[in-house]
Amino acid sequence: MNYFEQELRRLFENDAAFSDKRFVGRAFFGKLTDSLRIRVEFVTMGTSDHYEAIKATVINRNDGPVDALTLRFSDLLGKKTVSNQNFRDGIAPYIWKYGDKIEWYVYKPKKADYEQISESLNDYFNVFREPTQEMEQSGQSENGLTMQGI
Repeated sequence: MNYFEQELRRLFENDAAFSDKRFVGRAFFGKLTDSLRIRVEFVTMGTSDHYEAIKATVINRNDGPVDALTLRFSDLLGKKTVSNQNFRDGIAPYIWKYGDKIEWYVYKPKKADYEQISESLNDYFNVFREPTQEMEQSGQSENGLTMQGI
């Protein structure tokens, strides 16, 4: 198992919102609905071997990509304070590859950081999920608003 797969497993392995989970190389694949799948991967934002963001793609089984979203760790987690004197103002988290070594650079995310990343991705995926039968019967949307009169 490579480092990226290990990190993706931390985010999704215990997430019951997806079925048919697959961890392949640097990507995670899961089933969102009967016709929609997801792909999640760490991506660079212009600097080689600096994985500063996570990209989520929603894919229709028959028609291909539906939508994609790239979330920067700096936007999700902000700057993190570290004990390293070279980063007195903090550091925006990212994974880096240096030679054969791949790891989070200086700041290692905490459990709450992983939860925040996972929660943000799930918020995005919820846009594409089918409304639950309970919501349809009650006439309410996911945010609790009634859909009567629409």
